[in-house]
Amino acid sequence: MSFDFNQYDVIILGAGASGLMCAFTAAQRGRRVLVLEKANKVGKKILMSGGGKCNFTNHFVEADNFISNNPHFCKAALKRYSQWDFISMVARHGIEVEERKHSQQFCKNSAKDILVMLLDECAQAGVEIKTHCEIQNVKPLELSGHSDKHQHQDNRSRYQVSMLQDHLPHKLQCHSLVVATGALSIPSLGGSGIGYDIAKQFELKLTDRRAGLVPFMFSDQTKTLCERLSGLALEVEVTCNQQSFTENVLFTHRGMSGPVMLQISNYWHQGDEISINLLPYLDVVGWLIETKKKQGKLLLRTLLTKKLAKGLVKELQLLWWPQQAESSLAEMTDKQLICIANNINNWRLKPSATEGYRTAEVTLGGVDTDGISSKTMEAKQQTGLFFTGEVLDVTGHLGGFNFQWAWSSGYSAGLFV
Repeated sequence: MSFDFNQYDVIILGAGASGLMCAFTAAQRGRRVLVLEKANKVGKKILMSGGGKCNFTNHFVEADNFISNNPHFCKAALKRYSQWDFISMVARHGIEVEERKHSQQFCKNSAKDILVMLLDECAQAGVEIKTHCEIQNVKPLELSGHSDKHQHQDNRSRYQVSMLQDHLPHKLQCHSLVVATGALSIPSLGGSGIGYDIAKQFELKLTDRRAGLVPFMFSDQTKTLCERLSGLALEVEVTCNQQSFTENVLFTHRGMSGPVMLQISNYWHQGDEISINLLPYLDVVGWLIETKKKQGKLLLRTLLTKKLAKGLVKELQLLWWPQQAESSLAEMTDKQLICIANNINNWRLKPSATEGYRTAEVTLGGVDTDGISSKTMEAKQQTGLFFTGEVLDVTGHLGGFNFQWAWSSGYSAGLFV
């Protein structure tokens, strides 16, 4: 009997975190798996993540660490394949790990260790991977003689994938098709909207999408302030739309970045204000009034430089007390000090925009999870079509959660394709 090598049990679009995870999970079940990647090499986002050290998961993973129109959707996959399952695989491969604050798990040496591990698992399971693949179209194949409810038992091909590899056309067929194409963030690393196009083709709903985990830009005087402070980092608390995070802010030539700004960007919408508490562990009002009583001869900027960088204090002085710059605390009224203290604990700013998909670590929104099985990642109304990872409307906080979603959703789909 001749075998048509254009036919596969499973074709996976995208050789990123969730795609590779799905690939070897399915292949370990005896499925014949092909992964198609449009870039020149696989796992580009894995390699650049975490400053080249790959923040691959977190010790504390809960549904609250994820943003979705359906906050319960991620629970089944996270339970089926937890952070401990992935940590166990990392240990089995002898990868050295370091834990950083907020229980984040990083490679001690290089993100390459994680990619090599995934590729080793794929190789051992017999997964085939092709790069330089540009998907032209996907179409369903007619299956006659079987009702919908028996389609899962029918092993015939259900989808045809037309693609170009190195400009040469190919037509491939598969029983199960997995869309693990990522999303719109960082297009230079392969981000694209093809997964959304496929979802729309099969009449799956999409939620609104925007850049997430992304730095802020400013257009007013705050921009020039940020330029002057470029490179300065300090721990602050930032609040927007009833969500707060305490982490480092980094001033840049374009605005504000750093972990705390990336986190809060997931909750910010155009036109919103953000509130920055520059001294989150201090009641500044009480501190200033008390110091005025005991050390009235001090200048305010001299006092503040005990807690904040000199350059930042100089900028705040220009903003909030330029007329009293040379006045001692004793010469300033309590009302003036209270006003300045409130500004330090609640500095309200309105970003003009974020830096957008160019530098965003994730895309918020995506394929509406109402149309997807939380158990299998399969489209409810389209047998054999699966979606995993960032293309879905599930976005994690900074700290290893987006990778954990990739591992969990990829594994879940891999069990059922």
